[in-house]
Amino acid sequence: MADIINLLPEHVANQIAAGEVVQRPSSVVKELIENSIDAGSSLIQVLISDGGKKMIKVVDNGCGMSNNDARKSIKRHATSKIETASDLFSIKTKGFRGEALSSIAAVSQVDLKTRIKDNELAINLRVEGNSAKDEKFLLSPIGTSVSIHNLFYNIPARRKFLKSDSVELRHIIDEFHRVSISHPEIQFKFTHNSNELFDLKPAELKKRIIDIFGEKINEKLVPIKEKTSLANISGFILKPDFSKKTRINQFFFVNNRFIKSPFLNHSVLSSYEGLLKPNYKPGYFLFFKVDTDSIDVNIHPTKTEIKFENEQSLYAILKSTIKHSLGMFNISPSLDFNYNESFEPTYGKSKSGFNNPKIEVNSNFNPFENDDNQVYFKSNSNSNYNESFIEVESKSFPNSLNNLLDFKSSAIKLFQFMNKYIVSSVQSGILIIHQSRAHERILYENFLKRITQTNVSTQKLVIPIEYKINKNEKVFFSELSDVLTSCGFTIILKKEFLLEINGIPEKCPKENVKSIIDDIFESFQNKSSKINFSQSDIIAKSFAKKNAIKNNISLEISEQQKILDDLFSCKETLISPFNKKIFISVSNDELKKKFNL
Repeated sequence: MADIINLLPEHVANQIAAGEVVQRPSSVVKELIENSIDAGSSLIQVLISDGGKKMIKVVDNGCGMSNNDARKSIKRHATSKIETASDLFSIKTKGFRGEALSSIAAVSQVDLKTRIKDNELAINLRVEGNSAKDEKFLLSPIGTSVSIHNLFYNIPARRKFLKSDSVELRHIIDEFHRVSISHPEIQFKFTHNSNELFDLKPAELKKRIIDIFGEKINEKLVPIKEKTSLANISGFILKPDFSKKTRINQFFFVNNRFIKSPFLNHSVLSSYEGLLKPNYKPGYFLFFKVDTDSIDVNIHPTKTEIKFENEQSLYAILKSTIKHSLGMFNISPSLDFNYNESFEPTYGKSKSGFNNPKIEVNSNFNPFENDDNQVYFKSNSNSNYNESFIEVESKSFPNSLNNLLDFKSSAIKLFQFMNKYIVSSVQSGILIIHQSRAHERILYENFLKRITQTNVSTQKLVIPIEYKINKNEKVFFSELSDVLTSCGFTIILKKEFLLEINGIPEKCPKENVKSIIDDIFESFQNKSSKINFSQSDIIAKSFAKKNAIKNNISLEISEQQKILDDLFSCKETLISPFNKKIFISVSNDELKKKFNL
């Protein structure tokens, strides 16, 4: 039998290896910024074109590389960070494998320019497919500049699967946030298509977070600080009132390296037990300082996974620390959360005393006297229940108890239960409809229909609504503005970070506008690249969520009937826009089984 195993050519092996490190443009940005941090830079500039597909450029003022080091840097496993295998357990730098620049050079066109203090001229290398195509020397400041052009130019299949510019930009900004938050002492600048999006000056951690996410986050932050023999924990958590349904604003850093840890995230979530709404997730910016020999960073090519030597102990310490901070800053609910100031006596009343309340008794009242508008249920003498009655409208229900419980009676076809459900009898049994979810589905489909088929009417505001945005939201506003206009909003950018809302969609309550805009920005920033939902869909969902009938709202019979009619006129009647069940049915056979009939 002939040999069938072949050794791959080096350029093919490099491209395969590069796929583990360079998954998309954001991976390139992350690796290049981390190299700049390891070089001791105090200023790092990131320049992006077309969501990173056309060009990625990172410029720093770090120590730079010598001419020979620059030539070696594009080779696989070339690194200045480690020398022996034992060094893997004392990693203090961002990079250490020597794979990043080599992997990037394997799938793009690289222009590397670098200079150290001892050299008068900088070396300039042009690299394609790990091969140096050109080398020259020129004047340049101390530091390194790496330009990446046409990412995946030699792997068309990988390039084809990149998402739109806006989606790739979101991923790049996510990576930029992680690195810039972990190093608030460094100045970062970020430019996309010649528009400067961020200019973050060196600052304390809290100021850096506010610079990125806006002034609104200031009131949400609760400081965390704890020193133990295993780890020092510091940073901020967000108050429970500002939790979100998405994992936005969740950041773990170990020795200033961003990591993902479901285990530690569970510790944070359990610390908020009893403080969060169902399915809501807390936000946090948590930093861990641990001994380098107690962790293993060499788990995954992206270096976002870490193994801890004392993971269980760290879980307990983190949970205890967060609970302590929540209690210290009076975040945990007190026992008298229903306290009302009106219960407290004023000074004047406390001096003058109180009058005893007068009790008036109607001596003519007979609880057993029958009335046309009342139906009485008299308990058996052997029963433990007291005699009681239910007052109902005679027009709605028959006076006969037998008729009241007769499912064939036309008098009982529709009623509201617990001010939350609409119960309707049908030929096959009973339908129990969740009124809020049903109304969400109705509003969602109606709003989408108005957007796609007709022009949405705009309600002009006499007094405009001002809405403050942060730097992230400003990035996406230009992309959202046309969609918001088509949905009936009239919004202009009045100042650098201030929107002015002059018009809103017809039938949209003014008091819900800000929360709708909040949801739109949050959903848009967290929109998964795996799900191709349009901006109109996001806006329609937010509109439906904020304007739907809430629970604990009493509805007239006509209003209940209207919801049922509109629901069963929708294209989708089973689930809400948020994939939750709208109604359940109980068949006649199921009812008979329950009563052993």
